[in-house]
Amino acid sequence: MTNYRIGIDVGGTHTDAVILDEFYNVISVVKSPTTEDVSTGIYAAMKDVVASAGVPVEKIKFAMLGTTHCTNAIVERKRLNNVAVIRIGAPATLAIKPLVGVPEDLKAILGKHVYIVRGGHEFDGREIVELDEQHVYEIANEMKGKVDSVAITSVFSPVVNSHETRVAEIVAEVLGDDVALSLSNEIGSVGLIERENATILNAAIVNVARSTADGFVQALQKEGIHAKVFFGQNDGTLMSVEYTVKYPILTIACGPTNSLRGASYLTKQSDAIVVDVGGTTTDVGVLIGSFPRQSSLAVEIGGVRTNFRMPDITAIGLGGGTIIRIADDGSFQIGPDSVGHLLHKKSLIFGGDTLTTTDVAVALGKVELGDSSLVNHLDNALLEKIYSHMIEMVEETVDKMKTSSDPVPVILVGGGSILFPAELKGASVVIKPNNSGVANAIGSAISQVSGQIERIFSMNELGREKTLELAKEMARQEAIHAGADPNELVIVDFEDVPLAYLPGDATKIRAKSAGPLAKN
Repeated sequence: MTNYRIGIDVGGTHTDAVILDEFYNVISVVKSPTTEDVSTGIYAAMKDVVASAGVPVEKIKFAMLGTTHCTNAIVERKRLNNVAVIRIGAPATLAIKPLVGVPEDLKAILGKHVYIVRGGHEFDGREIVELDEQHVYEIANEMKGKVDSVAITSVFSPVVNSHETRVAEIVAEVLGDDVALSLSNEIGSVGLIERENATILNAAIVNVARSTADGFVQALQKEGIHAKVFFGQNDGTLMSVEYTVKYPILTIACGPTNSLRGASYLTKQSDAIVVDVGGTTTDVGVLIGSFPRQSSLAVEIGGVRTNFRMPDITAIGLGGGTIIRIADDGSFQIGPDSVGHLLHKKSLIFGGDTLTTTDVAVALGKVELGDSSLVNHLDNALLEKIYSHMIEMVEETVDKMKTSSDPVPVILVGGGSILFPAELKGASVVIKPNNSGVANAIGSAISQVSGQIERIFSMNELGREKTLELAKEMARQEAIHAGADPNELVIVDFEDVPLAYLPGDATKIRAKSAGPLAKN
C-alpha cells in the first residue's frame, strides 16, 4: 500500500489543497475560498480534498501547510504576544532606541516593555563593555507575569553571540520555560535596527504560530489523519512544528515560494521566471537551481523594516478578480483592488455587477467560463486595449526581474493564469503546466526541509577549509532540527564574502542545506 501526503497553501483569494502519492503523482485537487479567519478555509479545503481523494486516511503520513496567519497578524495588529524587548548595547546604542521607525499603532502594542542593558561587542568581536548580568536579573524579575515572549538583541551578535545566549539563560531561569525567547543572531544578519525589528516581530507572532499549528493538527486528527505536520518557509522549503513555533517569521511570504517550487516540479525547469496569477495579485519570482532567488534588500513587513532572508518577489495588483473601471471618455483603470474570492458572485459572467479582468478575457474569447452572453454588450475595441495593458503589466514585471536582456523561460501558474496568452515579450517560451492552478499546494507538498546560517566567521581561528566546513555543518544541523533526513542532506547554496574592513580575516558566510523529510 502506498503512502500519501497532503499539501495546503493559503492565498489571498483561494486556499488550495492537494493529495499526492509517494511518487508525487497528483491524486486529488481542491480550490476553496480563503476565509476571514484563514483557519476555517484551511479545514474546509482539507476536508474536501480528503473526501475527493478516496484514499485510506491512515495512509496519509505527511501534511504540509503554507499559511498567511503570521503575516496577517502583523499587518492587522491582532493576536500578538505580550513582548519584552531587551537590547544589549548600552552605552554604545543609546542614541537610537528600539522600535525606531516602527508605525505608532504597532509600537503601542510591542513597546510596553523595552530595556537596554550594558554589553555588546565590536565588529571585530571585542567586548564593548561587560554584560551587566545584575541588571538583566532585575529586568527579568520586573517583567515576570507581564510578558510571554522576549526578543533579545545584542550589538554585532552575528559575530559573537555570547551576550545574547547568557541573557536568554537568565530570562529562562527567572521566567521559566513557558516564555518564548527569540535571539537576533538566529534570525537576522548584520545591521542592528533591522535585525532587532525582525527579532521583535518573531517574538510577537509565536502564539499565532502555536495556535495555528495546534488547530491544524487537531483538524487533521478529526479526519482520522495522524500525519507528521510541516509548515512552509519562505525559501521554498519546509520546517517542523517545533521549528515553526521558534521561528514563525520564516513563514512570511511562503505562499509565492511554494508556487515557485511547484512550478519547478511541474515543468522540470530549474532556472526560469515564474508568474503566479492569483485572484488578487500576480507574484513574479525567479527560480535558480529549482529554488527561489533571495532578496538582498531590507524588507518591510507591516511597515517594519527588517533584514532576515526573504524571497525576491515582485507583486502587482493584477489577478483574476481585479476590478476594471471605465470612465465616460473611454479611459480605464485596472485595479489594484479585487473582488477576491467573491468572483463567482460579483463578476459580470456570473450575474454580478462588477467588471473584472476575467470578464474581459471571457468577452474576448480567451477563456471559457461562466455565461459569456452577459458580457456581449461590452465594446470589443476597448476590451482589446484593456487586455493588451494587462499583458504589458506582466511583461514589464518579468523584465524587471531579469538580470539580462536574453529571453528566459516563463512559467505561468495560479488560478488566474488562464487569462494570459502562450506568448509574452522577453520569454523564450511560456509554459502552462497541468495542475498549474494549484502549483502552490503542490510546491508545499513536494518541498524538502532546509536549514540556513548566515554569520561572520574569523578565518584566522580555524583556517579557511575548516571554517567553511564548520559553516556547512552548522547549516546541516539546522536542517536536521527542522526535520530533514540527516543521511540525505546536500548543500544547495553557499556564499562566502571576505570583509576587508574587519580584522582577523573576517568572512561573511551563508550556507544552506536541504534534504527530504526524515522518515521516522
